[in-house]
Amino acid sequence: MLTPEQIETAAAALLAAEEAREQIGLLSIQHPGMTLDDAYAIQSAQMRQKLAAGRRVIGWKIGLTSKVMQEALGIDTPDSGVLYDDMLFQSGEVVPEGRFIQPRVEAEIAFVMKDAIGGKVTRDEVLAATDYVAPSLEILDTRILRKDPGTGRARVIVDTVSDNAANAGIVLGTQRNAPRAFDLRWTGAILRAGGEVVATGLGAAVLDDPVMGIVWLARRMHQYGQRIEAGQVILSGSFIAPIECPPGTRIDADFGPFGHVSTEFA
Repeated sequence: MLTPEQIETAAAALLAAEEAREQIGLLSIQHPGMTLDDAYAIQSAQMRQKLAAGRRVIGWKIGLTSKVMQEALGIDTPDSGVLYDDMLFQSGEVVPEGRFIQPRVEAEIAFVMKDAIGGKVTRDEVLAATDYVAPSLEILDTRILRKDPGTGRARVIVDTVSDNAANAGIVLGTQRNAPRAFDLRWTGAILRAGGEVVATGLGAAVLDDPVMGIVWLARRMHQYGQRIEAGQVILSGSFIAPIECPPGTRIDADFGPFGHVSTEFA
């Protein structure tokens, strides 16, 4: 377990790394005994500092929802992070040069809530509380090194959670869909980078049903005295592997009848 001072120091280091666009070393090496609770405490400490600086929480992201990603990190649970108002991009918008360190994108189904939910909610309760669902892209970035240069050790779950679950941005599609109008397990996307197909996937890759990601998040947040609020955007989890986006990359995600979303990195 980390001390309150260690938690605040780690949070400040991550915020400074985000500001300077420079990565810090693995917290899991600096603090070998740190726990998942410590990691979420570091994430929450960053949230307090961001809110004090004038940022606003607009929602939450769920990550590591696929079995492939969980097995790669040796875990059996998803993770979550915070969406802030300065992370939101509209479909077709260009991401400014230098905004991120090592951006990647994932394709996801976004849920926009009309009612607050928390605790042990059911699938039907999540759908009833959802205003609409929409195609989206999550922009990932890492303020922590992906791999330690000295030991070759890769980051682990506590590093990722501390680093706001690697979240950096969200591109929200314009098409709004009724939450029960589509079978979200069969809702997927063809992802193109520079006009070339680089990934495809279906919603079923997310815990067998993207709605169950929201169920998991509501229960996870309840453990830490939080809840999903009305009006918030929830990224339910990616159904493709992350796509690297060096400068000049244009991403188009075709969700078929569900909609379309795109972005470009200057």
